[in-house]
Amino acid sequence: MSCTLESMHAAFIAAACTELDEAVSRIKHCLAQLSEDQVWWRPRPEMNAIGNLVLHVCGNLEQWLVSGLGGEPDRRNRPAEFAERGPIAKEVLQARVEACVARAQQVLRALPPQRLAARLRIQGFDVDGWGAIWHSLPHFRGHTQEIIHMTRVQLGPAYQFAWQPANAAQASSPA
Repeated sequence: MSCTLESMHAAFIAAACTELDEAVSRIKHCLAQLSEDQVWWRPRPEMNAIGNLVLHVCGNLEQWLVSGLGGEPDRRNRPAEFAERGPIAKEVLQARVEACVARAQQVLRALPPQRLAARLRIQGFDVDGWGAIWHSLPHFRGHTQEIIHMTRVQLGPAYQFAWQPANAAQASSPA
């Protein structure tokens, strides 16, 4: 297989979409284990609840990928993502994150390769298309890990892991 700009672009976009799918799967896995009160629990009053983090990752993806990269109007209200005290039902939050990720993936899949080099102004930052994607994916995954951690803190030993090693190779143990 030859390595062309088109094949590299397609592979990069596919990997970005897979990363988003895996992260949203983990968020859904956590939400399924939590009560409504646990979704809006705050470790301290000045800290965010899982519900806030879900709103925040949606706002960020919408601003950076759907609006910034995809050219749709930017309607983000970042302070509202953190000010929300709920309860917004966990089913509503799950539907929101699924729809947000689906829309971001739609933008990514329709993205022509030259758009990755285009200069963009997003959230007051000057970036190119690559930078917008590289900002968004680690941001989404980082807050996903925070949601997992907050779920584990609340559930303790009742937490159900999303994945367990099936063999020695997956466990990174000598065979």
